[in-house]
Amino acid sequence: MSSPKLIVKAATEKYETLFHRHAANPILTGKDWPYSINSVFNAGATLLPDGSTLLLCRVEDRRGLSHLCVARSVNGVDEWQIDREPTLLPNPEQYPEELWGIEDPRITYVPELKKYAIAYTSYSRGGPGVSLALTEDFRSFERIGVIMPPDDKDAALLPRRINGYWALMHRPMTPLGAHICISYSPDLRHWGNHKLMLEARRGAWWDANKIGMSPPPIETPRGWLMIYHGVRRTPSSSIYRLGLALFDLEQPEKCLIRGDSWMFAPEADYERRGDVQDVVFPCGYTVAKDGDTINLYYGAADSSIALAHGSIRCLLAWLDVNGHSEQAHDRRLRQS
Repeated sequence: MSSPKLIVKAATEKYETLFHRHAANPILTGKDWPYSINSVFNAGATLLPDGSTLLLCRVEDRRGLSHLCVARSVNGVDEWQIDREPTLLPNPEQYPEELWGIEDPRITYVPELKKYAIAYTSYSRGGPGVSLALTEDFRSFERIGVIMPPDDKDAALLPRRINGYWALMHRPMTPLGAHICISYSPDLRHWGNHKLMLEARRGAWWDANKIGMSPPPIETPRGWLMIYHGVRRTPSSSIYRLGLALFDLEQPEKCLIRGDSWMFAPEADYERRGDVQDVVFPCGYTVAKDGDTINLYYGAADSSIALAHGSIRCLLAWLDVNGHSEQAHDRRLRQS
């Protein structure tokens, strides 16, 4: 049973807008592509050394299978230069886990390696798993292959080692539910020490059915700031909304604060209508030179890519007001 304080707050306070949609949305659609496709969405993002923006887009072909394709822009908004052919195609002969496509890339620049790490979903006969690839230029790729077997997805590598080990956040599906976990590796290939980070809530909560990390976590002086998606099933469909949580810098499995309500949800027509209705699903972001402005690139209704702007400082301030410690969360679970 929810506490009266939470109910009063929800009924009396107007929600704060943390991300503002760009007026040009959607910024990329299938019509922009130089070859025939069905749709483009769920793009990883990074800033290149020259300051331009690179999106590694999930592109679904007209068979229903996905591959990855690069789009580059000087300002991160328009005049996109799109690779004339797929940048990274599934390779099921050498990597059978990619039989039914590769999806939803998250990009992390790793200074120690001087390379970009791309964690993506590889779709096999056994279901979705997590694969990893490295690149210096987004033209040639070193495939490490599957690192988390099915059913697993929504993964990203942290940019630095934690206590000497690489750390990967991901979302396995288990008999206990769809929760966010973290695993550790000495070499990016062998993974273990799996730990639960964040659980999907139960009952009527907006993130009651399943959760997953969206873009890679943002390292702040206060901790790893995670934007995650939560799913609530309704009689007609499922709604994908976004929430926030903050984790300890040196013990990232330790959740410091978790937001109670969602902070971004499908509202615009291009988010509510498409191949999959009522979906906002970011896989990447860039941070402006001011170190605070975040440019969030998200898939809209599994049909296009849109852009929204926010402030890291405001996200943290919102968490302080609208979040709780895990101890408080545990108390509410015991009361439910």
